[in-house]
Amino acid sequence: MFSGKAQYLEVHLPSPTTVSFVVTTRRQDTSKLRSRLLTLFRHVCRIVLVFYAFLINLAKAQQIFSFSRLQTYADLCLKFTLGSSLVKLVADRLEWWIIVPASLFVVYLCLRRDYVEESLLVLQSLGIQTSTSSPYFFAGPTTTFIPTTQIQDIVIHEAFKGLGVMFYLAVIVEGASEVVVVFPTLLPRREILEEVWRGARKCLYSGIR
Repeated sequence: MFSGKAQYLEVHLPSPTTVSFVVTTRRQDTSKLRSRLLTLFRHVCRIVLVFYAFLINLAKAQQIFSFSRLQTYADLCLKFTLGSSLVKLVADRLEWWIIVPASLFVVYLCLRRDYVEESLLVLQSLGIQTSTSSPYFFAGPTTTFIPTTQIQDIVIHEAFKGLGVMFYLAVIVEGASEVVVVFPTLLPRREILEEVWRGARKCLYSGIR
């Protein structure tokens, strides 16, 4: 459970027979414009860091290997890059066995999400779909769809973890040996689970009007 990070619940009603519950650790901002600008700024910083990590490796490879095409490509990239002298200085001062692992670590951090997002989509008369975001930006979420005909019930279970009690939302599926846990990574607090449980059952069995 991500107890160290604040968790936020978002409820969306795209249609009278559909409701979506999203639990996320991404910080919520009252200003949508500010939130979008901050997100854009973070993505730009990630791209710039990856780009310069690539340039440092390219400059180091230029020093080690003597391929003419590599030399030409490296010169061309460094010529039109801001701070190329600093890139060359870093490549000169550091050994390749330091540059390569450090660059891979930077790329790893830049490609990894700094938040977790899980959702429950309820479609009246059709079923429900659970989704968990991937830890990496380049990969899609993991989703599971359960038809209404296979749903026996949606319940809040409790389990013991050490000396404490934790709660989780689960879908009882007909013919399945185990329940399907909703929000399995975040395992939100009980107040969030109760709100999702009430809204999901209302939409699934009686509509949300």
